[in-house]
Amino acid sequence: MLKNQTLTGPRQTSAKVILILALLVFGLTNVAARPLPPPEADRPAAPDQTLSPYFVVLGEDTEKDTLPLKSTRADVKIAGVVAEVTVTQVYRNQGKKTLEAIYVFPGSTRAAVHAMRMTIGERVVAAEIMERHKARQTYEDAKSQGKTTSLLEQQRPNVFQMNVANILPGDEVKVELKYLELLAARDQVYEFVYPTVVGPRYSNQAAAGAPDTEKWVENPYLHQGQAPPYTFGLKVDLNTGVPIAKLSSPSHAVGVRYSGPRAAVITLKDETTGGNKDFVLRYSLAGNQIDTGLLLYPGREENFFLLMLEPPKEVAAKAAVPREYIFIVDVSGSMHGFPLDTAKALMRDIISRLKPQDFMNVLLFESGAAVLSESGSLPASQANKEEALAFIQARPGGGGTEILPAFKRALALPRTPNTSRIVVVATDGYVHVEPQLFELIRQNLGAANLFPFGIGTSVNRHLIEGMARAGMGEPFVVLGPGEAAQQAERFRRYIANPVLTQIQVAFPGFSAYEVEPAKVPDLFSLRPITLLGKYRGSPGGDIVVSGKTAQGDFRQTVKVGEGQASPANSPLRLLWARQRIRQLVDAGRLEKGDATAKEVTQLGLKYSLMTPYTSFVAVDKIKRGDGQVVTVKQPLPLPAGVSDLAVGGGGPRGMAWKAKAGPGAGSYQSHYLAAREAFDAGSSGGGGRGLPPPSPMPLSPSGPPAAKVSPTLQVVQVQGQLDPADIKKALEERLAQLTSCGQAARDRGVKLPPEIIFHLALDAAGRVTGPPRLKTPLQDDALGKCLVQALQGLRFPNPGKQAALVTVKLVF
Repeated sequence: MLKNQTLTGPRQTSAKVILILALLVFGLTNVAARPLPPPEADRPAAPDQTLSPYFVVLGEDTEKDTLPLKSTRADVKIAGVVAEVTVTQVYRNQGKKTLEAIYVFPGSTRAAVHAMRMTIGERVVAAEIMERHKARQTYEDAKSQGKTTSLLEQQRPNVFQMNVANILPGDEVKVELKYLELLAARDQVYEFVYPTVVGPRYSNQAAAGAPDTEKWVENPYLHQGQAPPYTFGLKVDLNTGVPIAKLSSPSHAVGVRYSGPRAAVITLKDETTGGNKDFVLRYSLAGNQIDTGLLLYPGREENFFLLMLEPPKEVAAKAAVPREYIFIVDVSGSMHGFPLDTAKALMRDIISRLKPQDFMNVLLFESGAAVLSESGSLPASQANKEEALAFIQARPGGGGTEILPAFKRALALPRTPNTSRIVVVATDGYVHVEPQLFELIRQNLGAANLFPFGIGTSVNRHLIEGMARAGMGEPFVVLGPGEAAQQAERFRRYIANPVLTQIQVAFPGFSAYEVEPAKVPDLFSLRPITLLGKYRGSPGGDIVVSGKTAQGDFRQTVKVGEGQASPANSPLRLLWARQRIRQLVDAGRLEKGDATAKEVTQLGLKYSLMTPYTSFVAVDKIKRGDGQVVTVKQPLPLPAGVSDLAVGGGGPRGMAWKAKAGPGAGSYQSHYLAAREAFDAGSSGGGGRGLPPPSPMPLSPSGPPAAKVSPTLQVVQVQGQLDPADIKKALEERLAQLTSCGQAARDRGVKLPPEIIFHLALDAAGRVTGPPRLKTPLQDDALGKCLVQALQGLRFPNPGKQAALVTVKLVF
């Protein structure tokens, strides 16, 4: 839902003018289910109705508009299977008033955050871990006393909020936090992910009376395509016990410096960009080896162990089991454009390859939901598969993200007898109801397995991974259309035959206790079996893991001995506690029981870990201000590929406009016209700012789909030393965005030319320099701008260290 925050601006216009404008643009039949609110001059200054994100609109008050976050960076050390990460945030006050900065940022879903410190000038203040409410009170007291103070709170396992108060004019305050993360290979490939931005969360929860853990959802965002106002740096020191075979980042341009066959340093090539998508590093070891074995840590009060056991090899299934597939696809506003194009490519790949003996059904959801077949799943015939794909393809993306009602409806669909049910979900996960959804899945999934696909460059991995755990499945993340086929193939391989089922663990002669997880789920991928736990006394005895494979029984025994113990294994203490906390939160947060909250709190305090109930707070002892501060919420960039509809509430379906109430908030009409103008400047597929075409297709299972565009790319001419095949491969990474540009134009009633020719000038590094030049005259300016924006920033491989000129044809 769209809100705009402005720090200066007049109030103007009347409700009649707004209503007329809305009706002219959208048509009487497209007015939202919720009525348009009156302009701010005609309504009282009241609190916002829901916890929804909003666009920041900065005025001309330099005392307030100077954004405090100067830079954020991550320094990562990966040794074996443990990553140690130091996150450094630098806040600088360039204005004239004392500031309080509030910054919402993401973290790894597996992060064990165990330390924080604050630096003001030459003074370094170590943070203390406290119960959440005590830490907040300590922070508020220090803020009112004029002391520089910082507070780190966990809003979700992968969402944190930093508050820094009493940043004086001219101050530079540095806050560092440290966390540990356990890495495990999947399909013999290790992946380290560092999230950089929290995507906007859809919420229909009332702001009035909302708990503190939910208020972060109401956060300001920049418009689509606007770069972060701060720099993002990252460095990874990688040390492995086996020579590195392959190393790459599918998300960012990186520099790699090897200091030997087992060590490398990875850095970003450009720290001014890239802060709007997850950093992903993938590497594999020589001989397809993975790091497995037993580690022991003999502590002063407690002893800990980590077992990573190599799984059995995959084998082909002997007989195909009839499957019933339920596809749940998010078509809300945040999925509009690039993410939805990716989801459609994924669904096309999976559905088109279903076997004739399979059954299927499709549910699409945003503010409402539509089902392909209400009476039950359809046989996977060619005609039915084509109907399902057309049903999905017809949706442009818009509306809110009402995921709970959609799941209730999908899980209640009639079951097909004598089949194994597989539930497949495609979403970016931009919702704030994770605990409720996990509980819904656990209570209603039955004997089915659920496989969630996170779609996009900065998905909510907490939701994706949590759904997989609750649904006893496997999580997938598809960064873009280029990965859709690869991830679809992984999915087909996993469900064809689980690697290991009915897993049991025994500890003869080894006094193990409080082992996590208590029950090992079926293995659907080639990843190690991972156990964290405690043990009593001297190490000895065995750990025995058994289970079932497609070839028969599996049994593997690991001997326990003193030689596996080392003080260097001290991270096991924190990694065990983090795993224990995650299991407790997953299973008990909905109940809000005192026992669960108390145990999580005790674990956080004992092991100095961030939890939902424990926070870090640092307070400088020197009083530096008078306690009068201006609070500034640091606006976040929209994740790469996400359109303004993620904040705009989804356009015409279920549209609900909200403007920030209060003095100086600006007029409703000015906000509306600004958003409309932003959309007219370019379609959402190519970087425009969000309002959808005037006449979208309603979310309904009936009605013929609009004509769809399906362009192809042809390389016409190359002046330079580039291979045309490399050019086409690079261009096809943007084909989904170019298709969205054409589709948006057609939806607006624009007649597309048969082909569009454009020239791309490349520098010696293969980067597109300047805006691409369109050779074909276009009647629609928005289409031209959209195509140009879709191609900006493109980079081609192997340019031969020479500039080049490429002529390309887009054929509709």
